[in-house]
Amino acid sequence: MSDHSSGRNGEATGLRSLAARLPGGVTRTVRGLAIASLVSQVLIVVTGGAVRLTASGLGCPTWPQCTAESLINTPEMGIHGIIEFGNRTLTFVLTFIAFAMLLAVWRFRRQRRDLFFLSIALLAGIPAQALIGGITVLTQLNPWVVGWHFIVSMTLIALATLLVNRARPMPAGTGDGHGPTRASTTVRQVLVAIGVLTAITVMLGVIVTGSGPHAGDADAPRNGLDPELMTRIHVAPVYLLVAATAAALILVYRRHHHRQLRQAMVMLAVVVLLQGMVGYIQHFTGLPVMLVALHMLGASLLVCAATNAIDKGLGRGLPPVETQPSSSTARLSR
Repeated sequence: MSDHSSGRNGEATGLRSLAARLPGGVTRTVRGLAIASLVSQVLIVVTGGAVRLTASGLGCPTWPQCTAESLINTPEMGIHGIIEFGNRTLTFVLTFIAFAMLLAVWRFRRQRRDLFFLSIALLAGIPAQALIGGITVLTQLNPWVVGWHFIVSMTLIALATLLVNRARPMPAGTGDGHGPTRASTTVRQVLVAIGVLTAITVMLGVIVTGSGPHAGDADAPRNGLDPELMTRIHVAPVYLLVAATAAALILVYRRHHHRQLRQAMVMLAVVVLLQGMVGYIQHFTGLPVMLVALHMLGASLLVCAATNAIDKGLGRGLPPVETQPSSSTARLSR
């Protein structure tokens, strides 16, 4: 009994020693892991696009193994097998980063529940995406399943953006680590509209993709919808998104909002314009592979920029700031 007791005490001591080495708050390591989470989520969208655009979607024709006899790709499968298996392998990188992020916030999880739950959500999203990816292969690249795969990736990018915004130290006395500064009611309403329009734009873009070429394999099915009609429908919320972004940008500068919100709105405006330009050019040039790849990257950056702007406009993604003196007080002090 004494041996068992000493063994358990030794294990408990070891666990406490390990926990003591974990960060007790947001450090450079924690913030670095948050940024790595966002970058890796965008990267897997880009590599997934490479799989589809090189017709490598069935480079590994089964799942979870690459072939019925092999877990990994074989030389006989050629470049398509390498590309598809490479994309699958990246999942392990995301898993490592997600586990490291969760471990990094574990010690102060009660004080920073926002970081803790965002870390859990990102970690849970990885096996969910792997399962959807498996269904995608087993259904021979069904465009609706492929589209759902992409939408979940966009959701994870939004969550990772929130994680980056939250991963900053919490000054004493701020309670939940969120800044008190919020945009005006009108700006917040426009930002909510931007969020809705971004979501609609991305979802319609997925449907357009499912109706066009670049299916991921020469024999992969399409959704049967008219690509030209779906493109015209897809453009409608894009116009509204451009208008809403311009309106929010003007309001933010006219009403002298927080500097970080102004920067976020400029970033969003640039991404919206560039994404719109790429979309138009790819449509009128016959959907060349490189432009389609840029458009997929642009969709990821659009979700990231929109989430960032909305988060900061609602005052949730801003660092706590000291109350600034009024203009009259400032003049008197001078």
